[in-house]
Amino acid sequence: MKTIENIGLSDVQAVYSGLEGDLWELIMGEQIHIGGFASSSDLADKAGISAGSSGVDLCCCNGAGMRFLVRFRDVAQMVGVDATEKVVQRGRRRCEQEGLSDKIEFTVADVCDSGLGDASADFVWGEDAWCYVVDKGKLISEAARIVKPGGVIAFTDWIEGDVGLSDGEAERFLKFMKFPNVQNIEGYRDLLDANGCEVGTAEDTGRFAPHVDLYLNILNMQLTYDALKIIGFDMELMESLGREMVFMQELAHAGKIGQGLFVARKQR
Repeated sequence: MKTIENIGLSDVQAVYSGLEGDLWELIMGEQIHIGGFASSSDLADKAGISAGSSGVDLCCCNGAGMRFLVRFRDVAQMVGVDATEKVVQRGRRRCEQEGLSDKIEFTVADVCDSGLGDASADFVWGEDAWCYVVDKGKLISEAARIVKPGGVIAFTDWIEGDVGLSDGEAERFLKFMKFPNVQNIEGYRDLLDANGCEVGTAEDTGRFAPHVDLYLNILNMQLTYDALKIIGFDMELMESLGREMVFMQELAHAGKIGQGLFVARKQR
C-alpha cells in the first residue's frame, strides 16, 4: 500500500464541500465513480443484491448509489454514512425530490466509527470512495461489524495496479486526489480475510483507463466553459488540473492504477 503524509479527513471534506467536488460531479455525473450505472449494476450482480434487503453505504457521498439500489435492485432500506455535511444535505434533497426519502436515510459520521448497530444490514456497499479513508483496516472492520453473518461486503475502489507505482508517482497521484493512501487487490483481500469474510471476487475491472480518456475528452471537447465557470474562470488552475488528469491517464494505461471490485461474505 502506498501512503502519503499529511492527508486526512479534513482534506477530503474540503474537496467535497468546495469547488473540486462540484467539478468531479460535472465530469463524472451524479454517480461519482468510474463506470457509473454499468459499474453499479456489475457490482450488484456479482454481490447478489436481492429485492427486499437492507444495506449500508459507507462513504455514500450524495447517495446516488443508494438511489440506484432502491430503484433498480428493489432494496427495501438504505442507510448512507458520510463525513461531509454538504454532500449529505445534497443527497437528502435529491432523495426527497425523487420520492425516496422513506427508503433512504443519511448519517453524518466517520465511516470507521459510524454508530450503526452490530449486524444491522444485509450488505455493506461502497463505490470508489474508500480510497479517501486513512485507516482501511478500521474501515473494513467497521463494515464487517455492521453486516449480518452471511451478509455481503461489496465495493469498488481506486487501487494500485499490478505494475505498481514508484514512490514519486504515488506521491504525485495521492496528493492530487487527496488520498491518504491507495490499497491494492491483495491488501484488501488480506483485510477482508482478517475480519472473518470469505472473499469471492477481488479483481481489476479494467474500466479505469478508458474512463479517464472519456473524462478528458468531455472536458476538452465539450465542457471546458462549464468547468471554468465552477473554478471561477481560473485558466491557470484549469491547466494545472488538466496536467494532473493527463498524468493519471498515463498511470492508468500503464497498469499502475485501476478500479478494483471486491465481494466478500461474512462467515456465520
